Amino acid sequence: MKINENLHSASVRPADSLFNDTTKTTKQTIRLNVAKAEKALLRRARKPISIGWQSVPATQEEPEPAPISIGGQSVSAPHLSGRFRREPLERMLKVHQWIVDEKYPTALDLAAELEVGHKTICRDIEFMRDHYELPIEFDRARHGYRYTRPVDGFPGMLNLSEQEMSALVVADRAFEQHQGTPFQRPFRKAFQKLSGQLDSKERYALEESRDGFSFRPFAPELTNPEFFKVVDRARRERKVLEFAYRKPGEKQGAVRRVHPYHIPCCDNRWYMIGYDEGRGDVRTFALGRMEEPSVCEERFTRPKNFDPAEYLSGSFAVMKGEGDYEVVIEFDAWGTDLLRGRQWHASQQITELPAGGSRMTMRLSGLEEVERWVLGWGTHCHVAAPVPLVERIGATVRELAGRYAVFTVPVPPDKS
Repeated sequence: MKINENLHSASVRPADSLFNDTTKTTKQTIRLNVAKAEKALLRRARKPISIGWQSVPATQEEPEPAPISIGGQSVSAPHLSGRFRREPLERMLKVHQWIVDEKYPTALDLAAELEVGHKTICRDIEFMRDHYELPIEFDRARHGYRYTRPVDGFPGMLNLSEQEMSALVVADRAFEQHQGTPFQRPFRKAFQKLSGQLDSKERYALEESRDGFSFRPFAPELTNPEFFKVVDRARRERKVLEFAYRKPGEKQGAVRRVHPYHIPCCDNRWYMIGYDEGRGDVRTFALGRMEEPSVCEERFTRPKNFDPAEYLSGSFAVMKGEGDYEVVIEFDAWGTDLLRGRQWHASQQITELPAGGSRMTMRLSGLEEVERWVLGWGTHCHVAAPVPLVERIGATVRELAGRYAVFTVPVPPDKS
């Protein structure tokens, strides 16, 4: 790194027309020793620097920064400009906060508080006015700087309300249940970038809010991140996905060639919806039952009329059926208290009954998922329609009764 040899001296002073601060010092000229300055630049270049809000090593691969101006001349300082980016911004944020809080600070007040020179503060204020177009004015009556009109926030920085901050924390907490997916690390980096644009007070409040929310997913699936990447890559690149797929209860999987359309997450499990070439139809596959997925070279065209929400509209959860059933389930008072106020299905209609119970009606295309759901309620509900669902529940209950009919409670031995 080399500084222009013709640069022998530099003067730094604020514009006389901008500041009417009565505490303005006498104009001075600052002499720079070029040799010492160059050595200082080289020493700093060997240290890690900050670009934006991230610390990076000072290598030759970093982006070429804009030259800085010293004494009216343009000087290239590639290893230092990154370092200087954050410090002025932090100072200007604090200057902005003092003015917003109506403390009417002078340049000397700010210089003493931020432990920098008076002229540095003057340059910061000039930059805030000219570059960010902030309405800064020196108030002679109050002997300090103020804004001539309301300012919502510092330009280019996030200004979150308490509700927005809570929503950001909830989104961060909610994503924790999707461990093992390729989105985990990018989401964490994105969250850190967003929070890094907040001032220190807001960052502290954001961190404090993290203790106020949590999600406790029930039995989340441990997704194979490599499988997930392969499936998502095939979806993004519109390429055929080949894998061995094992149906529930089977030991061996059959080879499938599928055009992946959509990847939904339901009940803490990841699925893939796509066109199965062998079956000639759109099917739903659980990622946890895939084996050895690979992306083929053949490409496909996703139908323009495919809508995941419409495709799954008739399913109770994620498994689409071929029928059309009006399901009617009645709940007792205990079950109604747990049922009430929750959206179980888009088509649900819940009617309160006089005795404290309720009746739920919904339209489904399949019965397998709702059957398992009904059995989970035990004796607190019973199915009124359709007949196929009544028959399936009855058959399951009879089989369970047969299994547990021979069950006897062991009698402890007599110790007398």
